[in-house]
Amino acid sequence: MPADPDLESDPQRLHDKYLLERDKRLRPEGKAQYIPVDDEFADFGDDPHVEPGFQRAPISEDVEVALIGGGHAGLLAGHALRDAGIDDFRIIEKAGDFGGTWYWNRYPNCRCDVESYIYLPLVEQFGEMPTEKYVRSSEILAHAQRVARQLDLYPQTLFQTAVSELIWDEEVERWIIGTDRGDTIRAKFVTLGSGPLNRPKLPGIPGIETFKGKAFHTSRWDYEYTLGDETGDLAGLKDKRVAIIGTGATAVQAITALGESCGHLYVVQRTPAAVEARNNRPTDPGWWDNMQHPGWWERRARNFDGFSVGEVQNKDLVADGWTTSWAKFSEASRATAAEAEASPVSIEQRVDYEKMGAIRAHIDLVVQDPDTAAALKPYYNWFCKRPLFHDGYYETFNRPNVTLIDTQGKSLDLITENSIVYDGQAYEVDCIIYASGFEAAAPSNRSGGFTLVGKGGKTIEKHWDSGMRTLHGMFVHGFPNLGIIHGIKQAATTWNGTYILTKHTRHFVDLVRRCREQNVSSFEATAKAEDAWLAELADKATADLEFLAECTPGYINNEGQDLSEAIYSSTYGPGVFEYLKVLERWREADLQNDLELTYD
Repeated sequence: MPADPDLESDPQRLHDKYLLERDKRLRPEGKAQYIPVDDEFADFGDDPHVEPGFQRAPISEDVEVALIGGGHAGLLAGHALRDAGIDDFRIIEKAGDFGGTWYWNRYPNCRCDVESYIYLPLVEQFGEMPTEKYVRSSEILAHAQRVARQLDLYPQTLFQTAVSELIWDEEVERWIIGTDRGDTIRAKFVTLGSGPLNRPKLPGIPGIETFKGKAFHTSRWDYEYTLGDETGDLAGLKDKRVAIIGTGATAVQAITALGESCGHLYVVQRTPAAVEARNNRPTDPGWWDNMQHPGWWERRARNFDGFSVGEVQNKDLVADGWTTSWAKFSEASRATAAEAEASPVSIEQRVDYEKMGAIRAHIDLVVQDPDTAAALKPYYNWFCKRPLFHDGYYETFNRPNVTLIDTQGKSLDLITENSIVYDGQAYEVDCIIYASGFEAAAPSNRSGGFTLVGKGGKTIEKHWDSGMRTLHGMFVHGFPNLGIIHGIKQAATTWNGTYILTKHTRHFVDLVRRCREQNVSSFEATAKAEDAWLAELADKATADLEFLAECTPGYINNEGQDLSEAIYSSTYGPGVFEYLKVLERWREADLQNDLELTYD
């Protein structure tokens, strides 16, 4: 049905509608509704980009620093170590090359939604000009590999190697790293950079294990089956009936290519996506050349994140869907008391209603079938889900070969040998593609798939059995010489993850450098320092738990369960720049007060 102008203009009715849609989707099992890619589902995590049967002899070695993960965290840590004159390090990566999430995610139309000029790591120092404002995943992957070559990181990296255990040996003060290749690596310092979005997950739909057709997760796209490439032309699907389950950040990109190629495409939607125009464009070489002044990346990246924390900026250097929206919300937050009193809801909420209302109105304009348009409309606040930017998503539902299966917030009833079933109706399919996301912000040992054991044989799970405890989200009492890189929780985060990764890796390497210079054999956050950081997090918490509670369930609000465990509920409230000042002051003044140090 077309937009209801009375609903869109009535804040109370909109609020009630948002809560109604949330309640449809709340599930008491929370994250347990998903299946990890373990045991009988382990094949969904296999690497499709390497030749099977890789073998090598186990190695036994001592290194000063081990870097777990060869994504952006590993690249940036390697660069920081090189800058510090520390060359005795080893990178361990389970994939077949550098790139992290961009190694795994190669589905059609895959792009980053943060502009490439600030997202690509070390683009100022080593990068070629990005071809577009939002480049394809293949270009991000190629950039990562180019940086690794220029830093000469390949000889120091073990690929197709997964860490199986990480155990602190108190006698020799080293981390003993075991791998699935039989390696034993003894490292003085370790960084955990396996990423917050690393482990794929599957929906726990009854019968999922019985399907006999083709099935894969979007992060392990099977081009041998679909043919084509990241630009589309999936000729292998021209006579295939395909179901894609999920309508999140990955799905909205892949769906446009699938709709162009499939014999028939069924889009299984539990929660509608809120998609705005990406407005991508080629990079102007003249503009790029004029921008090349030392420090340009820091200025531009900081400008982007300045908008995210509500800083008043003289100029919007990025000028995209993120920054223009943040600017509107920031302006609303500075409304006068008189303006706020005159509104039945907060000024920020009114801006949010208007923004989401514009998306709903756009759907009415472009989607031809009124029932489909109504089902595609998102009723939740903008930041309840990751904001999405893509061109052509809603238009895909005008194709005669595309059917939306809107489950009204529920799961599918069943998966059989040859079909998906919803509301008693079976839809025969040849292929199921799971766009069901990842185990968001899982602890580093979980995302890396290994056992992490600190002093006294205590596992990280045992240390955190009463809740996560860290110093600055990076260091853990009882786990010496260990740095969690971009752990999100109890640290600060940004929508441009590369920015905080750059700062975290420099922070950790500076500590390693000091240990070298001062003959420190190990450092460890004190329990008192952890307590103080937890108290500061609580004192300066700005997470709006009421906002999260009213959001439709998803990874941002921990599927609507135990909001204290939501992905952003424990981040440093004052924001990324104040957090970085905390780290800077700590390096200058408080480091020795908060660390237990032992000396050679």
